[in-house]
Amino acid sequence: MASTDERRFAVLRAIVADYVSNQEPVASKAIVERHNLGVSSATVRNDMASLEEDGYIAQPHTSAGRIPTDKGYRLFVDRLSEVKPLSGAERRAISSFLDGAIDLDDVLRRSVRMLAQLTRQVAVIQYPTLTYSLVRHIELVSLTPARVMLVLITDNGRVDQRMIDLGDVITEDTVARLRTMLNSALVDHRVTDAAAKVADLIEESPAELRDAMTRLATVLVESLVEHPEERLVLGGTANLTRNAADFPGSLRQILEALEEQVVVLKLFAAAGSPGMVTVRIGEENEAEEMRSTSVVSIGYGPQETLLGGMGVVGPTRMDYPGTIAAVRAVANYVGDILAGR
Repeated sequence: MASTDERRFAVLRAIVADYVSNQEPVASKAIVERHNLGVSSATVRNDMASLEEDGYIAQPHTSAGRIPTDKGYRLFVDRLSEVKPLSGAERRAISSFLDGAIDLDDVLRRSVRMLAQLTRQVAVIQYPTLTYSLVRHIELVSLTPARVMLVLITDNGRVDQRMIDLGDVITEDTVARLRTMLNSALVDHRVTDAAAKVADLIEESPAELRDAMTRLATVLVESLVEHPEERLVLGGTANLTRNAADFPGSLRQILEALEEQVVVLKLFAAAGSPGMVTVRIGEENEAEEMRSTSVVSIGYGPQETLLGGMGVVGPTRMDYPGTIAAVRAVANYVGDILAGR
């Protein structure tokens, strides 16, 4: 016979599994019938009384059954000894769907769609942070004799385009010289360091190029110090309304918080190294409007380089093992794809 604590945890695990599956409060009789715990209904009732006294389950006012509390879900998640792996078909679907992406925007859009489909929750992904990005290439393209397009490309696939009026008419040869100077000074440097180097370029430019370089540098610094990490891509918001019964009176607040993005960005700000999953359940969420939700989040990026955060938002009545597996798998694929770009 397992220890009393282990047996009680087995009862809690059964209540979580049945409630997540059926959305109905769980009675002792159902646990005995559905789960092979090897104990009597009276023992299960005693264990449920202890779990309720300790705050792990609660009785909704109308029902004889019990439902897990935030504390109960937390113990369940902390004791997850194994996260059910995705099936081979699911992994192949992720791989083929994401491999078809044509650029960074497409990778992120496809990722949230896939994650929302796998988990049937709201999926969120943050644009890669600039902190660890390297400048891969800078292109200058003549549009008119006095106007160019500046294209900044980073190693994680971000492409930023700006139109710049240079004031004076310049030749293709001058454009080529400016392009060479920019690339020689900035390529393979971190974006955060490159912004400082741009100022030096003005000083180092020959007199005849200084005015044009000043105009280019002004726009380039804007590209380098803006914060695309404050952009989010959302997918599957309809899944929240499908689970509206799980958010009595708070669904609108949750949707507004997701739209405002600040709340979700704060959740991602705490992301550790890539691959580390964080689960926040109900009242553990700092933002009041998110306290009827659970958030499963992870940092993504190649190897140990953290580029951003991603995850799902759903009810506390969530399939935690399946959700954690899906979030981890999609994050791994996104990291691999960005590493190869």
